[in-house]
Amino acid sequence: GSLVAAERLRFDFSHPKPVGEQELAHIQALVNDRIRENTKVRTQEMSFDDAIGTGALALFGEKYAERVRVLDMGNGFSVELCGGTHVRRTGDIGLLHIVAEEGIAAGIRRIEAVTGANALTWIDGADRQLATLAGLLKAPRAELTAKVRALLEQAKEQQRETEALQRKLAATQSADLVSTATDVNGIQVLAASIDGDPQSLPTTVDDLRSRLGNAVVVLAHEGKTVRLVVGVSKPLAERLKANELIGFVGDQIGAKGGGKADLARAGGGDRPEQLPAALGSVAGWVRERTA
Repeated sequence: GSLVAAERLRFDFSHPKPVGEQELAHIQALVNDRIRENTKVRTQEMSFDDAIGTGALALFGEKYAERVRVLDMGNGFSVELCGGTHVRRTGDIGLLHIVAEEGIAAGIRRIEAVTGANALTWIDGADRQLATLAGLLKAPRAELTAKVRALLEQAKEQQRETEALQRKLAATQSADLVSTATDVNGIQVLAASIDGDPQSLPTTVDDLRSRLGNAVVVLAHEGKTVRLVVGVSKPLAERLKANELIGFVGDQIGAKGGGKADLARAGGGDRPEQLPAALGSVAGWVRERTA
């Protein structure tokens, strides 16, 4: 996967973990120091065995002829077998800038970098992006990191407040729904469609189960798709499995899902108009299994 081209490179190497930002910065600084030294690139032709004997590096997986070219750059700093594009002096490279480091397989990392005019173009683009961000955030560049951290913390706090309000709404809905439960052979059965945040469905189901005692609860939410959550009190779960009931209700509206005996979920549905009838059939499903 390695590549040496005129204005960019890709280098794959064995390494057990990601290369950290400080390590990458050190590598980049080290290479650019050698570039600025502008040392002459020395080229020698010799046998492959002699080249390896001198300590020249060979790329794993590459096929080399019996005689090879050996490049010495930086007065012995880098001595390798011919691997691609060459320059007369290290200063001809101009500049190297690392643009990516990633894992491509287990224990294999990849570094990508740009050089010369391409590196300057990349840095100029990054500089313009930074200027745009500074304008959007109305902050000097030196304060961008602190500004972004403050905004992220603010977003987290707003998320916490939203979740707290959702829990309060779920509790309010639970209180309103309790009165709609029906008794089926001594079991409280509640099947309803509710508004609000669909993410609160499991929380509301849990709250209703605790309020109703021995209960079977089916809640639905209609949005772009239908979401279903079925909760069954644990003492009843051997006879009235939530994962079977979710299949019974879901099949009627085309929703798919599954779960455990006491809690199951489903989503989708290409027949949402059948939802009222599907919810209305829950009491009969319980009655048949508890008669």
